[in-house]
Amino acid sequence: MVKEAFGIGDTINDALKAACKELGIDSEKAQYEVIQEPEKKKFGLFGGNPAKVRAYIEITPAQKACEYLKSVLSCMGLNDIEFEVTEEDNTAEINLKGEDVGFIIGRRGETLDALQYLAGLVANHVDNQYYRVTINTGNYREKREVTLENLGKKLAIKAVKTGKSINLEPMNPYERRIIHTAVQQVNGAISFSEGEVLDRHVVIAPDPKNPVKPRRSGGYHGGKSQRQGKGGGRSGSYNGGRGSSSGEYKRSSYKQPIERKPYQNKYNKPSDDEMITTSSTFSQRSPIEKAGLPLFSKIETKGDE
Repeated sequence: MVKEAFGIGDTINDALKAACKELGIDSEKAQYEVIQEPEKKKFGLFGGNPAKVRAYIEITPAQKACEYLKSVLSCMGLNDIEFEVTEEDNTAEINLKGEDVGFIIGRRGETLDALQYLAGLVANHVDNQYYRVTINTGNYREKREVTLENLGKKLAIKAVKTGKSINLEPMNPYERRIIHTAVQQVNGAISFSEGEVLDRHVVIAPDPKNPVKPRRSGGYHGGKSQRQGKGGGRSGSYNGGRGSSSGEYKRSSYKQPIERKPYQNKYNKPSDDEMITTSSTFSQRSPIEKAGLPLFSKIETKGDE
């Protein structure tokens, strides 16, 4: 888009300054062409013409968007905002810096989104072609993206576990795309959009074509535990990788006790902290060691011979 203005002056320099003033730029930034050279009056009385200049500048969609934003922010009382523009093909990111910049964000980025939408409309009218404008400040967009990704995954897992759909608050198309992408990473969950215009929101639900059964803690086979009493003991069957326990003890797995020399005191009885354990008087038996269960032992005593 070309923006132009015409200036008239006694000299070409004066005419250029007049044209650039109308454009709102410095004369060094404008290109120009001389339409008419100045002519002096003959004898100081007859004829003579002033200089005429056409000044013009090439305006990109990003520059037009910045001009619009400056006028809007000025009306909001923000006159010391710095604009950093990064252009690529048909897109531009405008980063705003300055004091009270948080005022521009608004509640959940609503003010920032509104400014971005309006600036995009202005940019698209420059060449009547699609041009995407993104407005950012204080890395708000990056932080918001991480928050939405975590939210999408968390709610997708919840939908799979509960088997119920979850409705999110209305979001703009950019934020809805972030949620959809995050939900795709959770097996058994789907997402879709509902509502119109400002009420457009994301719904996260369990995937009917790819149902996932939630796992139950404890690792019980089929979600049930089997107990069977036998000989005063019990047998628990666990197929969750936690092993099994049984009330029956196998003699083939008994460990032989360690023989110790008895300690004699004046009463010729073993002390409380020293027990006489021999193979003929005491037997110490231990159950079969199974993975995941604590080791314990059972001691039986016989009558005095």
